[in-house]
Amino acid sequence: MRKLVQQAEEGRLSAERTPTVAQWMDRWLADVASSTVRPTTLSRYEQEVRLHVKPALGRIRLDALRPHHIADLYKAKRSELSPTSIRRLHAMLRRSLTIAVRWGLISINPAQMVDPPAMTRTKIHPFSREEAEQFRIAAAKDRLAARWLIGLLLGLRQGEVLGLTWDDVDLDGQSMAVNHALQKIDNEFTLVAPKTKRSARVLPIPTVVLESLKRRRSDQLADADLAAQLWQGNELDLLFTTHVGTPIERSNDYRAFQALLKRAGLRKIRLHDLRHTAASLMLEQGIPARVVMELLGHSQISLTLDTYTHVDKRLLKDASVLIERLTGGD
Repeated sequence: MRKLVQQAEEGRLSAERTPTVAQWMDRWLADVASSTVRPTTLSRYEQEVRLHVKPALGRIRLDALRPHHIADLYKAKRSELSPTSIRRLHAMLRRSLTIAVRWGLISINPAQMVDPPAMTRTKIHPFSREEAEQFRIAAAKDRLAARWLIGLLLGLRQGEVLGLTWDDVDLDGQSMAVNHALQKIDNEFTLVAPKTKRSARVLPIPTVVLESLKRRRSDQLADADLAAQLWQGNELDLLFTTHVGTPIERSNDYRAFQALLKRAGLRKIRLHDLRHTAASLMLEQGIPARVVMELLGHSQISLTLDTYTHVDKRLLKDASVLIERLTGGD
């Protein structure tokens, strides 16, 4: 009673009936998340709520939700979700409950008292310098050569490359702006904001990429003439389109990449490893980590340094040789 009186005096006693976790999550998705996150993120949130949160926690009244409820949820999900997926689930739940605290529905956020599973970093397998050169030579003969060279030399994410428009490219100034990414939402292609604020960036265009982009421009015009009535108009003004001017599906882009690797006689790697290759090559060439961070659009320099520790080890080995020379060693 004393606690309720104190809450009333402080204006923290809600006249509304406290919602269940399921009711609150629905409201948070509709009133908050829908206007603060990207459509694809919202879609993932909705799926996480539907598949994981509601079945386990949905009937619990929001103010009765305790840390052990959330910990039990994570424990139960270990058999079907990876640690990374559970961490994403935790982040979503924590954000939603933070808003519930701000709105006065609960006094503390129970998710903040629960530790998600430890992060397990995926080992990356970028191309070596020799493999990268082999890939570059093979890519130069491909219809979408510029797409692969941008991935290899500038490290753009898949959605960022496929979402480049001709307005983003300044061929005379030899620069390229990453302003959006291509995504498919409700079966419709659209350009969305970059992954983070730092993902929006302006990059220099290497000469080999510049020449490839000029060829891409003329090839796309030739595609339009050849397709005639079948040409779909390239409504988004994209650099990289199909033969009929439609955006390229991510799955088709991946298959084309694997086919290119096979033609080049290279080992199979993930498409995202092109981005890792670009970063590794930059660091090996002595480009400062801070600059690499800006070029890749990383949100924090620690992400750059932690991801490419394998490069540090090679550079340390080179440094040890130089140090030995300073001391007169052979």
